[in-house]
Amino acid sequence: MRNSKKYQTYCRVLTIAGSDSGGGAGIQADLKTFSALGCYGMTVITALTAQNTKGVTGIHAVPPSFAAEQLEAVFSDIGADAVKIGMLYSAELIETVADELVKHGARNIVLDPVMVAQSGDRLLRDDAVEALKTHLMPLADVATPNLPEAAVFLGRDENEDLDPQKSARELARFGSRAILVKGGHGNDIDSTDLLYLAKADRLVKLKAERIDTRNNHGTGCTLSSAIAAFLAKGADMETAVKKAKQFITGAIRAGAGYRLGHGHGPVHHFFDYWQ
Repeated sequence: MRNSKKYQTYCRVLTIAGSDSGGGAGIQADLKTFSALGCYGMTVITALTAQNTKGVTGIHAVPPSFAAEQLEAVFSDIGADAVKIGMLYSAELIETVADELVKHGARNIVLDPVMVAQSGDRLLRDDAVEALKTHLMPLADVATPNLPEAAVFLGRDENEDLDPQKSARELARFGSRAILVKGGHGNDIDSTDLLYLAKADRLVKLKAERIDTRNNHGTGCTLSSAIAAFLAKGADMETAVKKAKQFITGAIRAGAGYRLGHGHGPVHHFFDYWQ
């Protein structure tokens, strides 16, 4: 007798990123975000880092062949409704990930071009920036650089005062369907992000309060993961980004009331569930 029971399905989100031993960023922040937003999270670990709230003391990169093996394992069995890409470290690893994403027809790709940790430690080799532009930007549905990362992408000094609107349009030329230039490093009273939707040639400003806290470790990872989660749940790009902005603002606000470690503490991913 055939089993006619109808099973529920998960919204599946894959993160391709590095591990943060301190739990505030990277793979750990991504999985917390997916869970908080009602998605099933899977991982491809690209590097192990020894880090805490004060900084990164060591990086152990995963061989590209093993990253490919992890990708094959996930896609051949479980699949993914969205993919978030974080720390990739080397050009060879970037090319491997890009090849696998094309091979498996990955969709709803969110690229967070992680270059420097909150502590200032470099997380991306110099030769990898060009590889990001060439191999991953054309695959991305949205890329989420902050202002210093946008400057590096555009060949400018990372301390240069960029025009976010002009920069977003310039970055879109590398192929991503949307660009979210994050304003967390700016000096405005508000924390204003700028979303550029390339096909429509439209700019959307996303304002939120700037919260005075040192607990901002993993904010970029959390925001990009939240975008991926909402895309996996069926939201269009503008809606997904707006909801993700609301989520990260709530997580920063709630996390500001905690003290963890002696440096930049984490945001509170589960603020909707416990305080």
